Amino acid sequence: MKKLLTRLIYFLIVAGIAALVIIAFLPSPVTVETARPMRGALQVTIDEEGETRAHDRYVIASPVAGRLRRVELDEGDVVSRGAVVAEIEPVPIDVKERIEITARVQAAEAAKREAEAQVQHALADFEQARRERLRAETLAKDGLVSAQMVEQARNLETTSANELEAARQRVLAATSEVKIARTGLIAVEAENNDGNKIVKLTAPVKGQVLSVVEKSERVVASGTPVVIIGDPRRMEIVVDVLSTEAVKIKPGTPVLLEGWGGDQPIKAKVRIVEPAAFKKISALGVEEQRVNVVCDFVDSPGLLGDGYRVEARIIIWEAAKVLKVPASALFRHEQGWSVFVIENNRARRRDVKIGHRSAYEVEILEGISESDELVLHPTNQLTEGAEIERR
Repeated sequence: MKKLLTRLIYFLIVAGIAALVIIAFLPSPVTVETARPMRGALQVTIDEEGETRAHDRYVIASPVAGRLRRVELDEGDVVSRGAVVAEIEPVPIDVKERIEITARVQAAEAAKREAEAQVQHALADFEQARRERLRAETLAKDGLVSAQMVEQARNLETTSANELEAARQRVLAATSEVKIARTGLIAVEAENNDGNKIVKLTAPVKGQVLSVVEKSERVVASGTPVVIIGDPRRMEIVVDVLSTEAVKIKPGTPVLLEGWGGDQPIKAKVRIVEPAAFKKISALGVEEQRVNVVCDFVDSPGLLGDGYRVEARIIIWEAAKVLKVPASALFRHEQGWSVFVIENNRARRRDVKIGHRSAYEVEILEGISESDELVLHPTNQLTEGAEIERR
C-alpha cells in the first residue's frame, strides 16, 4: 500500500511537470492594434517646404564702381516711381579708362548696325524665296515644273525664314551689348557734370522696399545690389520638389499652405512648373534633382510677407468617397500587398488590390470590405492562424 502511494505521488509530480512544460511551449496570443476600413475622402499630395516672394521684384544695383552713400530708406518704406533710393560717388577714371569705355561703346554700336544690316539682307532673301516658292507652285499646277523643284523652293523659303529669325536674334543680342557698354559712360558723364560726381539710383516702379542690401556707406563694385523693391500685395509661392514628383504636377493643380502661423490652411494653385531642374544637397548629404513649382494665392495671403516659410501640400489626386485603410495595415507579400484580417480571434492573411495612396492612407480596390477588422503594424511574429488579443 505504501509503495502504491509513493508511485502515485511520483506519477502526479511527473504529470504536473509535463503539463507545465506543455503550457510553457503553447503559443501565446499576439497583442495587436486593430482598425476597420472606412469610406471617405482621400487626397494624394506632394508635401514640401516653400517660401513666399514678391511676384515682381526689382533689384536696384550700382551701375558703376564707387563709394555708396548711406541709404536712408528702411524695409517697408513706400517709394514712388523715379524716387532716388541711393547715391554713389563714382571712382575717378583716368584717360586710358575713358578711351577704353568710349571705344567699347563705339564697337558695340557698330556691331549692332552690322546686325541690323544683316536683318535687311536676310529679309530680302526671304522675300525672294517666298516669291520663288509661289511661282514654282503656280507652274506646278500647269505641269511645267516637277514636284521636286516645288519642294526645293519650299525648303529654300524655310531656310531663309530661319536665317531671318537668327539675324533678328543677333540684333537683340547686339542691343543688349550696347546697353552693357553704355553703363560705363555713367562714370564719364558724372565726371563731366561740372564736378558733381554723383550717380543717383532711382526706383523703376512704385512699390515698397523689401530689403536694403547695402545700408551703410562703403565702396561697392559695379553690379552690387543695393535695394530690392516690390509690391507686397502681389505675392507668389515657390516650392522646390523632386524632379520625379514634378512630372506629376500640372498648372492649375490645387495647393494647400499650412504651417505658416495661422489656424487655417491657405488655398493656392500652381501657375507654372519651371522647365529646368537644379541640383541640391539634401539634409542627409544626398545630391537631388529639384524643380521649382511657382504657385499663386487663391485666398488672401493675409500677414504673409516676402520670404516667409510655408508648408505646401500639392494635391495631385483626390476623391470624395473611396474605401481606404491606414497604410500601416499593409505589408508586402510576394508580388503584391496583403493585410491580416481578424476572424474568430485568429489572424487570416488576405491579398488586396490597392489604388492611390497618401502618406497615411491607402485606397483599396478589392480584397476586403468595411465589415472586416484589420491588424495594424503587423510584426514578423504574426503568422497565418495566430491567436489575436486586441490591445
